[in-house]
Amino acid sequence: MEIVVQIAQFIAIISLLVVLHELGHFIPAKLFKTKVEKFYLFFDVKYSLFKKKIGETVYGIGWLPLGGYVKIAGMIDESMDKEQMKLPPKPYEFRSKPAWQRLIIMVGGVVVNVLLAWFIYATLLISQGDTYIPVENLKYGLTVTEQGQKLGFKDGDQIVAVDGEKIKRFDEIMLEVILADTVEVVRDNKKLFIPITDEALGEVFTGLKNPFFAPRTQALVTRVVDTLNAGKAGLEKGDRILSANGKPVAYWNEFVNAIGEVENANLNLVIDRNGTQIEKSVFVDKDQPIGVGTTADLFTTDEYSFGAGIPEGFKKTFRELSKQVRQFKVIFKPKTKAYTQVKGPIGIIEVLPKTWDWGFFWSFTAMFSVWLAFVNILPIPALDGGHVMFLLYEMITGRKPSEKVLEYGQIAGFIFLVALMGVIFGNDIWNIIKRFL
Repeated sequence: MEIVVQIAQFIAIISLLVVLHELGHFIPAKLFKTKVEKFYLFFDVKYSLFKKKIGETVYGIGWLPLGGYVKIAGMIDESMDKEQMKLPPKPYEFRSKPAWQRLIIMVGGVVVNVLLAWFIYATLLISQGDTYIPVENLKYGLTVTEQGQKLGFKDGDQIVAVDGEKIKRFDEIMLEVILADTVEVVRDNKKLFIPITDEALGEVFTGLKNPFFAPRTQALVTRVVDTLNAGKAGLEKGDRILSANGKPVAYWNEFVNAIGEVENANLNLVIDRNGTQIEKSVFVDKDQPIGVGTTADLFTTDEYSFGAGIPEGFKKTFRELSKQVRQFKVIFKPKTKAYTQVKGPIGIIEVLPKTWDWGFFWSFTAMFSVWLAFVNILPIPALDGGHVMFLLYEMITGRKPSEKVLEYGQIAGFIFLVALMGVIFGNDIWNIIKRFL
């Protein structure tokens, strides 16, 4: 059932984004009296799940959920309709329209994606505020995973600055570290500078499964499930873990590590309960959690009025766009091996929550809308940005590229995208295979 919910969320997000993106092309095409022959959600390779002709346009749903398209008459696109292009141009065709109108039609999808992200971010800020962990709240520093340790970090490190810039939010730390040359930390009351090299990132990305960092908190129980083993053993909210199987415990990650060292056996704990030390024994079943958790008081929420939320939503949209551009640079640096972390549909589905979460749904939709805008505007033939590139050339030089150039560019762009999709799907499949090795 959980995978059904994840797939349903993925299909809903993709469907919404694709339909609105294609409407961004469709509406200006209609305004400029350009014939739109097809409007499709998903790709209809060989056959359609649904189609209906209304007026001059066939509306349909394809079976391959990797995007969608509008087919505009008189335009060299992914359909590669050469026969139509051999005929004399008709007034209603794309190629007959002024360059500025064709440019508006082509950038319409990207504009809609940006506006959608802005609308969602502004709405979330106004309705829910912006909840995050300020770095200054991490008084016990960070818990560092094995991958983070390979970069030179240690448990308890407090990140002061990245390339000389202060970091405000915990959720920004990992990306900033990946993009950094040098990270300044405080360790044991001493300042250290940790260099971040492409080679070190390459070693880390090869086996990356989890983020480098998590907030380090005290080993204080704030949540107990009475029906699981910890509750049955008598642990209570407010208990502070002092030791586990004879090893001192000060922080929650040390407690989690102690649990991981026990399998189908008892974990002997010494806890502090209201100033009194008592002992408890909890059976650790490898097939289910023991049923305790901690919720540190680390989060803060910035509230926004209607007037403040709208401009802040705009800023957040372009901060997300900046993040996408910067991540793109890392992906195309071979030494970092960051390309191994690029996720396709399978990988995206796996990171979606297993229960329907509207807050996550809309936040992820906004982020994905920005990503879709960024990818589509890249100057690659077969993408919107490729068409824009040729149109700008025409507007600057006053000469249209020949139809052969457009055709070959479209073919080259399509081959590149197919190869890229092959790498992305390959990552997804390989990540699944690695779980069984």
